[in-house]
Amino acid sequence: MTAAPLHLGGERLMLCPSGVAIWPAKRTLIVADLHFEKGSAMAVRGAHVPPYDTRETLQRLGLAIRRHAPRRVIMLGDALHDDAAVARMAPADLASLRHLLERLEVLWIAGNHDPRPQPNLPGTSAPEWSEGRLHFRHIGGVAPLARYEAELSGHYHPKATLPTRIGGITRPCFLSTAQRLVLPAFGAFTGGLDVMDPVMTSVAKSAQRVFLLGPDRLHSAPFEALRNLRDRGMPSPVLITG
Repeated sequence: MTAAPLHLGGERLMLCPSGVAIWPAKRTLIVADLHFEKGSAMAVRGAHVPPYDTRETLQRLGLAIRRHAPRRVIMLGDALHDDAAVARMAPADLASLRHLLERLEVLWIAGNHDPRPQPNLPGTSAPEWSEGRLHFRHIGGVAPLARYEAELSGHYHPKATLPTRIGGITRPCFLSTAQRLVLPAFGAFTGGLDVMDPVMTSVAKSAQRVFLLGPDRLHSAPFEALRNLRDRGMPSPVLITG
């Protein structure tokens, strides 16, 4: 996979097509919205979905950790779909999660789905985290930033549509501004919210670029180009989920 560099808050980050961001200077992997056990939560409400989303998400997270060899992982909130997610997790999956993280520093940022710490998971928890000029939060765009500060967040599950010869291709994406980076949702059952949706105004009003996830590389486009395409009428989207 070919990662793309992004400079934010005076730091060099690398955006990986897997959907994680890497902070090389700190050997830190940053990931958002894993939503472990969303499938089982949906099943409790009567939805007929296969109960394998946690396992698939764990496999993808394991690949990212092996690829980038971090010493620390920062979870940007909603790692768990709800406070009972760990209790519903299959014993083998819970053991795999603990094994995956046991040799790493792990920081769990509180999300709206998982606001309370889980004492039976490795690592520490915090409502948000600041380090140097970088601020790590679940929901971005709600706190002002000083001139040289920057923010990394999740929550919105951003996706975008780019035109191709077969129509518009829709993929999860990173959304960047001069001071903010919104990460795509990493979980297998997470879905996405279009970056042009009014709900995203707080983080997208000053957006500069989107980086759509691809199998091996990112596909980048200026945000202004998306606005122009919307105004002209975007081709019918084709959702690609690989």
